[in-house]
Amino acid sequence: MKLPHPRGDLSNALVKCLPDGHALTTQSLADITANDDSDAQLSLWILYQLHHDGFDDVDPEMEWYPYLIDVRTSLESQFEQLLRSRYSSVPFTQPFADALFDYIREFEGPSIAQFVKSKATEDQVRELMSYRSVYHLRESDPQAWLIPRLPYDAKASLAELQFDEFGQGRADRLHANIFARGMSDLGLDNRAGAYVDIAPVEVLELNNAMSFFGLHLRLLGAALGHLAAFEATSSAPSRKVAQGLHRLSLAPSMIEYYDEHVEADAVHEQLVIRLICEPVLRKRPELAQEIFFGAFTCMDLEARFAAWLLTKWNTR
Repeated sequence: MKLPHPRGDLSNALVKCLPDGHALTTQSLADITANDDSDAQLSLWILYQLHHDGFDDVDPEMEWYPYLIDVRTSLESQFEQLLRSRYSSVPFTQPFADALFDYIREFEGPSIAQFVKSKATEDQVRELMSYRSVYHLRESDPQAWLIPRLPYDAKASLAELQFDEFGQGRADRLHANIFARGMSDLGLDNRAGAYVDIAPVEVLELNNAMSFFGLHLRLLGAALGHLAAFEATSSAPSRKVAQGLHRLSLAPSMIEYYDEHVEADAVHEQLVIRLICEPVLRKRPELAQEIFFGAFTCMDLEARFAAWLLTKWNTR
């Protein structure tokens, strides 16, 4: 993957310094701040990419370079403060699983999937998939970081879910690979990170939240809540997107990708909440609000992206 084009002073410093890591010093980065949210989120995305599969022209040793970790920690602190400022604690009296299902079901936000089903043009579908590719071409990778942090029963259930996401042992059935084939069928570039340069800040936030939660043991509850909401809000929208692709006679392999998620995620939502979150809570009941926080963050960031995109498409 190539380094993206910078969006401000901080991302510009990172893009210039990373290929020559020895030029990085505390002083070279300490006095540089992000110009705006877009610059900050791109910088954080770049630093998280070092923990995924890195960049073509950046030494893998940069992953844990102390000065970069200092920058990442500062950006994460600001990001976490923003995310938590948007969340209100959830009082509940019913059993946890029922409360979380109700919370997710009752969340209201604009629907990109409904628009794709009934109104989207071919160009709009391609634009949507270019944004979605930032995550879907490495689908489930951030969640894999959770496996070693779980008790045995929850660990086994998450491994079962990930086994589905990673194609049940077949590379051609790997969800990221199916999505990549769909992008090719749509005439899009299916290389990882190909569309980061056009991704709005809302897409970067969506992706950064998953990496942020997944990388930090202290945020295990938030990571689980994010995963729960992600799976519980996937099945019905996936059906609508598949219907929209059928309406436009587009990309059989992309239709296959969304059809795959209609059934799989209907099962996964039960698995995540009842067989992963609940066993964790039996051992660590103090994580309940963190799980709700993670679920809210998932849905809130998706709603913000949907509002931005639908406004761009002049539908609101």
